Amino acid sequence: MIQERAFLKSDRQLTMIDIYNQATNTRLGSITEADLQVLVDALEEESSEDRDYYIDAATIDVIADGRATEHLVNMLRAALGTATGVDIRWERR
Repeated sequence: MIQERAFLKSDRQLTMIDIYNQATNTRLGSITEADLQVLVDALEEESSEDRDYYIDAATIDVIADGRATEHLVNMLRAALGTATGVDIRWERR
């Protein structure tokens, strides 16, 4: 039982989460569970099943204060580009 719990915890830590542009369904990249937790903690979810977020420059600045990895911040900045904002969604592999 202990080994099973350890395996499940280890498996969950290795699970990658893909991030997509909601409008174009383009895969932007992958993040870790820790990166996802930064998004969940910092952004508004409409329900417990919510898997999408609106990202703008101010949002990125807030999570770039040391909570988010450089990888996550760079991916979000690339997704935003020159737009005012972008809707993204996530999906576990």
